[in-house]
Amino acid sequence: MAQPRQPFLHDLVIALAAPTQVLSGPSGQVGTDPAGVGAEGVLHGDVRVLSRIEVQVDGEPGEHVVTEVAGPVTTATTLLRHVGVGLTEVSDPQVRLDRVRRVAPGRVAEELRLGSVLPEPVAVLVTVALEADTSPVAAVRAGHPAAPPELPAPEGTTVRWTVADLDVVLHAPGAELVPAAGRGRVTAHWDVTIPAGGSVVVGWELAVDDSGAVVVAAPAAALPEVEHLLAGVVDPRVRPWLERSLADLAGLRMARPATPEDVFHAAGAPWYFTLFGRDSLWTARMLLPVDLAPARGTLRTLAALQGSQDDPARAEQPGKIMHELRRGAFSLGAMSLPPLYYGTIDATPLWVCLLHDAWRAGLASDDVATLLPALERALDWLLTSFDADGDGFGEYLDVTGHGLANQGWKDSADSVRFADGRHAVGPVALCEVQGYAHEAAVGGAALLDAFGRPGVERLRTWADGLARRFRAEFWCGEGEDRYPALALDGEKQRVDALTSNIGHLLGTGLLDAEEELLVARRLAGPGLDSGLGLRTMSAGDRGYSPLSYHCGSVWPHDTAIAVAGLVRSGLAEHASGLVEGLLRASVAFDQRLPELWSGEGRPVPYPVACRPQAWSAAAAVVVVDALAAGG
Repeated sequence: MAQPRQPFLHDLVIALAAPTQVLSGPSGQVGTDPAGVGAEGVLHGDVRVLSRIEVQVDGEPGEHVVTEVAGPVTTATTLLRHVGVGLTEVSDPQVRLDRVRRVAPGRVAEELRLGSVLPEPVAVLVTVALEADTSPVAAVRAGHPAAPPELPAPEGTTVRWTVADLDVVLHAPGAELVPAAGRGRVTAHWDVTIPAGGSVVVGWELAVDDSGAVVVAAPAAALPEVEHLLAGVVDPRVRPWLERSLADLAGLRMARPATPEDVFHAAGAPWYFTLFGRDSLWTARMLLPVDLAPARGTLRTLAALQGSQDDPARAEQPGKIMHELRRGAFSLGAMSLPPLYYGTIDATPLWVCLLHDAWRAGLASDDVATLLPALERALDWLLTSFDADGDGFGEYLDVTGHGLANQGWKDSADSVRFADGRHAVGPVALCEVQGYAHEAAVGGAALLDAFGRPGVERLRTWADGLARRFRAEFWCGEGEDRYPALALDGEKQRVDALTSNIGHLLGTGLLDAEEELLVARRLAGPGLDSGLGLRTMSAGDRGYSPLSYHCGSVWPHDTAIAVAGLVRSGLAEHASGLVEGLLRASVAFDQRLPELWSGEGRPVPYPVACRPQAWSAAAAVVVVDALAAGG
């Protein structure tokens, strides 16, 4: 038996309205691979509830010609050249099928519209073969076959089943529902007549009620007004990218059941369709120029889950901000994470940075005041638990053996490598994490000072010491060729790969002006600038691989963070190549930037990249803001 493989995503059509998503082929068909191991299906709250949706007319699927995606609505057009043969001598297509699929939270509806220009009515049999599923998202991601349940007998035009805490109802008005061979399968049949020169519509709908949800749909909201952002921005590529990105972000809005007013963005579809501390924080931070609501909701949601005890199994510590929230344990390969997991070194300082930036951007004083206790706990974690071994830098080490081996944003197992390709052994102190910590200490001190809280001087003294230690320990090379190391390893050696991580240091206050200029030149150089965004690792390093997850690929949010840092540092002229690269990528990827792509300088997809991804979409706001500022 073949070893399961993670299914490719790059050519799938994804329509979503959190916490529901539908993944299909371009024609709208779902799960037609006989092996049944693809990612396609209807997923709700980390569970796939349908793994097959196959439409046929008179026993044939037709010939797909085009698919349009507009937020949660997809329209796939198929020509039915086998229908009505002999009724006319004209060879042009006479009958077509338009499949309009609409996704709403807990709802999927598909309208099948058959249109004809034939001079006579034509009778057809429309069938939709559907297969229920019970697979958790981890099993789907791992490439395991669908796990269909036993379905009860249909009740007229309705069939119901239960998956864990999910109650699912499938309804096909006007159809005959026929149980099909094999568990979990049912076929809807419609005998219809398409009028001469007219059309007929049938359809089905799915409803999911989730009593065990850990995340739910956020209340509907209008898309942010962006005209002020676009003022003075003349590049024609900008508006469609920004509008598509904001529409995708609307589909990723979530909340926790107990606090539906506290909106955050799920990290991405399909694998990260839930709360992720780091991703949600960065997304909210990038969106500050257009909307403060995600910042407020993200800060409040994460504060409510802030660590309260020492629990190595969950990597929890008092004051620490969590990494990931799931409805159940998440296992993939050797990794096994608990439902609430705190294995991240950077979410806590990033939480403080977001609170500071949101306050500066106009977050109400009352909202800030309610978060001050969580701020003080986060800052206490920064001063006491961040530096586990007492060397003056923040580091991480998974002590369980089944958690995340790397706990910065580049969290794949092979992401921390020396220039000669060797893998670093932990504990690992990442360069960008020291930048976040410095910025958090300074920003946290400003908040404490403004609200009359103690501890200001201690934080500022700590930040000054961190900057001095970083300057002494992290820099590689000589003279104008100097650059910050990716990390220090467990033996305090400089992990000397040249990586995009250094771009995250800009604007944090950790570097002086001369050092920021050295970093800016590296970011703009050919080793890191691919022409389609910033490479995660320089093409000159031994570990570079353009289609690796973190060692040479391009991540748009990573590029955007570097762009924002260059602008904040007064070095916007060095950002022009990165901005242009993301604009080119926006066209190449149809205005919906994936999680990542190849670093080879052509628009080669990373085939298992999530799309849409929240911080990839939010990168559009950063680029527009940079262009408006003259970047």
